[in-house]
Amino acid sequence: MRPKLGQGIAVTDPAEAHSSDAGAGDRTDAPRFLTLKKVGMAAATALVTVNIWTGAPIAALWVGSQVVGHGTLSMAAVGVVVVVLAVLVFALAVALTRLNGIYDEMIGRPKFERRAPWMRSMRDEAEGHLNRRVGITALEIVVMLNVYVAFTALMVWYVFFAGTPFQH
Repeated sequence: MRPKLGQGIAVTDPAEAHSSDAGAGDRTDAPRFLTLKKVGMAAATALVTVNIWTGAPIAALWVGSQVVGHGTLSMAAVGVVVVVLAVLVFALAVALTRLNGIYDEMIGRPKFERRAPWMRSMRDEAEGHLNRRVGITALEIVVMLNVYVAFTALMVWYVFFAGTPFQH
């Protein structure tokens, strides 16, 4: 399997991944539904990613509002919101990691050790070389686009709709 270059990003070709699998068994008919599976994985990734910055905070606030009831805000309610938000975001991040792992297996992407740059040896392979060799998957592009949309929405809200905090 060799990476194909497109718009400066190495993207692995799943058709080559399936045709070069030795001992794939019943995976020979898999390319027929591969596009549908890839679209489903991209849709699931988009749903999970959007829920990290929209659904989880809304659910955490709802749970916190149930703790408060009709009374005034308490530190217990704030604590509940923080804990519920942390649990939901962690669960969604684990789901996102599993989706990425399943997608990597589906397209035949080679497994490699993912390390933070500050934990790598100075003699290690350069990250740019690693990215060119391994490539960026469609799911990673979906997550990046989602982050860009979230950041842009936050900036538009902050600049145009938030108003000044110094109003009397």
